[in-house]
Amino acid sequence: MKFLSEFRDADAARRCAEAIAKTTTKPWTIMEVCGGQTHSIIKFGVDELLPRGLTLVHGPGCPVCVTPVELIDKAVTIAAMPGVLFCSFGDMLRVPGSEGDLFSVRASGGDVRIVYSPLDAVKLAAQHPDRQVVFFAVGFETTAPANAMAAHQALRLGLGNFSILVSHVLVPPAMEAVLSSPANRVQAFLAAGHVCTVMGLAEYEPIAARFRVPIVVTGFEPLDILQGVLMTVRQLEEGRAAVENQYARSVRSGGNPGARGLIAEVFEVVPRQWRGIGELPRSGLGLRGPYARLDAEKRFGVADHKVSESGECLSGLILQGLKKPPECPAFGTRCTPERPLGATMVSSEGACAAYHRYRRTGAAHER
Repeated sequence: MKFLSEFRDADAARRCAEAIAKTTTKPWTIMEVCGGQTHSIIKFGVDELLPRGLTLVHGPGCPVCVTPVELIDKAVTIAAMPGVLFCSFGDMLRVPGSEGDLFSVRASGGDVRIVYSPLDAVKLAAQHPDRQVVFFAVGFETTAPANAMAAHQALRLGLGNFSILVSHVLVPPAMEAVLSSPANRVQAFLAAGHVCTVMGLAEYEPIAARFRVPIVVTGFEPLDILQGVLMTVRQLEEGRAAVENQYARSVRSGGNPGARGLIAEVFEVVPRQWRGIGELPRSGLGLRGPYARLDAEKRFGVADHKVSESGECLSGLILQGLKKPPECPAFGTRCTPERPLGATMVSSEGACAAYHRYRRTGAAHER
């Protein structure tokens, strides 16, 4: 396939869906671990093509969505400080903390800027030596190489006015947390192709072996997802639990060695708090060695800030695949993209945002 339209070909999708239906003899529950996949599934009705009893549930695959309230509060506090130029990707500005968001800081006169690369923030630090420039580094392993490069460049250039508020999380520990939950109903995973483009496949093999679950690395277009589901169902029906690669056009077994090396130079594995899930051991990245001097939490004295999450928002249950957005009593009423209760309604990869945009009038599609 060479063109985007080929990955959205209706006839090819129907043929793949028919193959899935012929292969499926039992009820199965499969979780996709990528917000981009979630949006494709809901936008294109991929789940509606599947046989009844074959259920797709949405996992903690949106990095904006899993950023905890306390870290948003830290970002808001830092951004409101005099002399700070705070840089972030656009999705983060509307994510609610306990008492506000970055958009409110900006509206009140704070210098909060949307950037499209962490290197833009490094450039701003070089241009404004009299200002403290902070970059909000949010993401899974996918964005870690670019954020590591920003830290590397800042140190190389001797930019003492540049720091990073780190909120990096790792996919495999989140999958293990889902599988370890007493309420778990997930029997297989569609893994995020872009994460594996960086990290490769090796980290998933112990999970597949320990929990006896198939894991299929999958792309983001409708045919990618349908092919990933077909490969997953074949494993489930045959009683296999292996790591397979549907997204071979981008993912290699060893990932990207250069990117992995840069991540290892700048970051170390640390415990990380997840919104709606809690703290997971060895589930995040923090700045290591000489790069630790760029840690914005320590520089601005907010490292010890703790806060409880709202009990009204069900994003934690949604991120664990235990609920779907329309099952939340606040969905579309007290919680909308304009006035969100949680990050899953704000982010362009959030499950609640996907349902609100594409299925606002419909019920959850349980297949």
